[in-house]
Amino acid sequence: MKSKAAVAFGPNDLRMVEVDVEDPHPGEVMVKIAHTSVCHTDIYSLSGDDPSAIFPCILGHEAAGEVVKVGEGVESVEVGDHVIPLWKPECGKCDYCQKGLNFCSAISETQGQGVMPDGTPRFSYEGKPIYHFMGTSTFSEYTVLPEIALTKIDPEVPMDEVCLLGCGVTTGIGAVRNDAAVYEKATAAVFGIGTLGLAAIQELKRTQAERIIAVDIDSNKEEVARDFGATDFINSSELDRPVQEEIIELTDGGVDFSFVCVGNTDVMNAGLEATHKGWGESVIMGVAAGNDKISTRPFQLITGRTWLGTSFGGVTGRTGLSELVEEYSEGGIDLKPFISHRIAFDDIEQAIEWQENGESLRDILTF
Repeated sequence: MKSKAAVAFGPNDLRMVEVDVEDPHPGEVMVKIAHTSVCHTDIYSLSGDDPSAIFPCILGHEAAGEVVKVGEGVESVEVGDHVIPLWKPECGKCDYCQKGLNFCSAISETQGQGVMPDGTPRFSYEGKPIYHFMGTSTFSEYTVLPEIALTKIDPEVPMDEVCLLGCGVTTGIGAVRNDAAVYEKATAAVFGIGTLGLAAIQELKRTQAERIIAVDIDSNKEEVARDFGATDFINSSELDRPVQEEIIELTDGGVDFSFVCVGNTDVMNAGLEATHKGWGESVIMGVAAGNDKISTRPFQLITGRTWLGTSFGGVTGRTGLSELVEEYSEGGIDLKPFISHRIAFDDIEQAIEWQENGESLRDILTF
């Protein structure tokens, strides 16, 4: 099968080419991607700063499409089904899945190596292998995934919106709902007003948090933060003292919860220190550079604060994401405000530029 794809041949070397896609092997599924979007994780890997990046590869992990071929033994989906690719697969059998955790180990080793479970890739270009990315590779018109890395969705659900549940929006919602378990009338601070942060704010509002403090270094983010539900906005770059001190004063001791949606370890530390002594919880969502480390004084933890991390908002792949899709279809999740532009897949470099410049939340790319 020939497929249009944006191939990352090396750091900052993205080229639109036609690749060959091999038919799915046993337990695998070929999907025709209808819509995909660019996430900062794709840009981070493309930059060359990601030590786990393998080149040449096909990036992309936030998408929706239609099943066009199934391999031997596939039972949960069939040709014609609409699906969301999962970078968080769910086999339902490993220790993690049995414990209800979204760290399925069934294919994690090969997924990290950029190949399918049998140790080989399904993409090639001019006879040479092209590697997979996060097990999804949605920057290709046709992609192949393991059956356990797909969530089947109702064909009536618009794929050009629900594709956004493949990563960022779900992470923001899930961090509030699953990892922090925010309660009514709680106070919260959200650091970084991009897709992750706004999804967290939207969920905090739905949970009826009493005070939602949005923090960013760009005052232009205030309007959108308030539109999503923020009650306060702080431009931390304009302060003459650490932002955590500002938050502590505003909230008489600190917020109940904080969510750090940027990959800056100093901000992660500020997020922890901005929470209240005795019960404050800080959830890290942002991905820092590969060798960066976070640190804090033990005092911050022995006085009752909790530091947490989240991956995909604690949402289990096939089962948990299906529930969110259903919630969206019933009007419980609003995805339209996250869509900044709708453009052709051929214009992917424009979408990357918008993301890098902070001019977009999410851009829907259509094949």
